[in-house]
Amino acid sequence: MGADWPRGYGVEILEETGSTMDEARSRAAAGVPGPVWVMARRQTSGRGRRGNVWGDPGGNLAATLLLRPKMGAKDAARLSFVSSLAVADMLGALAPDKRIQTKWPNDALIEGGKVSGILLESEGQGDHLEWVSVGIGVNLAHAPEPTPGAAFPPVSLAALLGEAPDAEDALRELAAAFARWLDIYRAQGFAPLRDSWLARAARLGERIEARLPRETLSGVFADIDSDGALVLETPQGTRKIAAAEVFFPQNAP
Repeated sequence: MGADWPRGYGVEILEETGSTMDEARSRAAAGVPGPVWVMARRQTSGRGRRGNVWGDPGGNLAATLLLRPKMGAKDAARLSFVSSLAVADMLGALAPDKRIQTKWPNDALIEGGKVSGILLESEGQGDHLEWVSVGIGVNLAHAPEPTPGAAFPPVSLAALLGEAPDAEDALRELAAAFARWLDIYRAQGFAPLRDSWLARAARLGERIEARLPRETLSGVFADIDSDGALVLETPQGTRKIAAAEVFFPQNAP
């Protein structure tokens, strides 16, 4: 992949697969040490959050990083912030004149549209995880059709830039950014990631809606705490939310 590929990271590029997440899982089961990126030029049945299918007929970025980190589940959850910052940096390199923002918990937006998806899976429990896989998809060439109830319109870089960036070029940018942010996290903890994430956060200080399994909360997006939880100021008081679907008022279906 060239001299700018991060040291210590392997890479495999497949012509086609069902899911790069499944490819990473099979390599973990086979004892592949990692870290290694698995990218597919075409992906037929990729997985997204909440069981969504993320297919790619070609031209987009579909990749999964297999890690064997010496960390527990709490630290691994913070890899979602490593991932979203890496995607934001990659987008900044590919589209430097476009508005790029982070959206809690692990989305990146470009010009207000959803351009990527991030999914984390792991095996193990407590303070020792056997492996973690970080799946990242980016709409380089085309975006999927909007789904009913989608909070943000899907957008592709090709639509914004007039042409699609090359997927391997995008992976190089992403891999370098991910390695950089992971090194920062390991050396300095979550604080610098939190600061950088908040500096790019969409709707910080504004009213948002957080949908939990049993309730929907409206309030001001005030912060994220030291664990990465969303801090929401509601009329009933401050709420810290570990997991929810977040909508902005004009995007709420």
